[in-house]
Amino acid sequence: MTTAIGYALLMTFTVLLSYTSLSHGLLQDPRRISHGLSASGKYLTRDELWFNQTLDHFSPYDHRKFGQRYYEYLDHLRVPDGPIFLMICGEGPCNGIPNDYLSVLAKKFEAGVVSLEHRYYGKSSPFNSLATENLKYLSSKQALSDLAAFREYYQDSLNVKLNRSGKVDNPWFFFGASYSGALSAWFRLKFPHLTCGSLASSAVVRAVYEYFEYDQQIGESVGPECKPVLQEINKLVELGLKVNNKAMKALFNATELDVDADFLYLIADAQVVAVQYGNPDKLCVPLVEAKKNGSDLVEAYAKYVREYCVEVFGLSSKTYSRKHLLDTRITPESADRLWWFQTCTEVAYFQVAPGNDSIRSHQINTEYHLDLCNSLFGKGVYPEVDATNLYYGGDRIAATKIVFTNGSQDPWRHASKQTSSPDLPSYIVNCHNCGHGSDLRGCPQSPMIIEGDSKNCSSPDAVNKVRQHIIEHIDLWLSECRGVLRSSM
Repeated sequence: MTTAIGYALLMTFTVLLSYTSLSHGLLQDPRRISHGLSASGKYLTRDELWFNQTLDHFSPYDHRKFGQRYYEYLDHLRVPDGPIFLMICGEGPCNGIPNDYLSVLAKKFEAGVVSLEHRYYGKSSPFNSLATENLKYLSSKQALSDLAAFREYYQDSLNVKLNRSGKVDNPWFFFGASYSGALSAWFRLKFPHLTCGSLASSAVVRAVYEYFEYDQQIGESVGPECKPVLQEINKLVELGLKVNNKAMKALFNATELDVDADFLYLIADAQVVAVQYGNPDKLCVPLVEAKKNGSDLVEAYAKYVREYCVEVFGLSSKTYSRKHLLDTRITPESADRLWWFQTCTEVAYFQVAPGNDSIRSHQINTEYHLDLCNSLFGKGVYPEVDATNLYYGGDRIAATKIVFTNGSQDPWRHASKQTSSPDLPSYIVNCHNCGHGSDLRGCPQSPMIIEGDSKNCSSPDAVNKVRQHIIEHIDLWLSECRGVLRSSM
């Protein structure tokens, strides 16, 4: 569904890559390590590297390992003491290091960039099957320990590459957006000695059982003219399902969805896609116009789904198919099943219809989500939301040196930390098309904009102002970190 998974999927619209060797050879320049941009320019690098990761970080008896994919881009690194920026990959395949605003920051701070694929996703699966019993090691806690182990491994390997003896640390800074933004914040909370600070962009740090604020924010973001049109469309679709079920689903190329509520989730998510990723006018302009002209609203909406959601964004009805979600084979689309496991066990984020004035169908309720969890993973599976928030602190996270950012139109911002404090500054990027991860990706957030250019944001100044705050915090925290590193040498 259009959950936090969306941001990770923005990075996956490329073919899977072939295996490459672990070595990039000798340094060719005394101050730079150069690999060059990927041909498309959308990635800083897509050259795969591999790390032997511990399967279970919490068992002293289980010594099994699995291959975890990662990437490095060192063109901007000031050798030998420049910072290392770690971009955390989230709930989807990690096919490279995107050339978004992080590349601008790396250039400014003369930093190397590394990125680690999340366990189980993409090519980093510990098992050959995604059967429920094999998913027991898929959790945010294990993922955080993955990051800690990788950070230590990479620092040691960099020291060898730079012919440095002893335990020498570069200053590290962690980055993430959406779920990986939460991981970035949680890493600073749990491993403060391993990073100078974190950027938590659109970070969903508060696990939410019934996330009705999601639908409410969509209504607020689309505005008073568009919202009632969307509500009318949903009512017409529900009526159409009763009159001619197959014909209604065929209009959206979704005849494979046998469960009506699954189809209605697709209908709701298709409305969300444009708003969440900075293209609200793609949704509202044609639909409001159709309403004014007395045109068929359902047909107008189906046209939007076909021409934008499917052709541009890549939305597929297969994502909502229970047959697909029950598939335990490892495929490029396995992220759908994997993220549902994480929501069904840890964080929920169940995007239920609000009790009043909802846009989405009331069939998308708590019972629907729990039934889906039990259908996919067996009876007794239940999201431990309270335990998750107790462990990390939710939006009352008690950490330091984390900068939180959220787009004003992003429905996920209500699961983030929106109150600011000196140790945990938080900024809202206010503009008409500032959605999920807009500080890193610019506008729109999908399709990708090279270097996260803000020129197409309705208020570039709003984006640039928040980015300046980010730069100031990174600069301060790196300088404080260098002072500690020098004093410990």
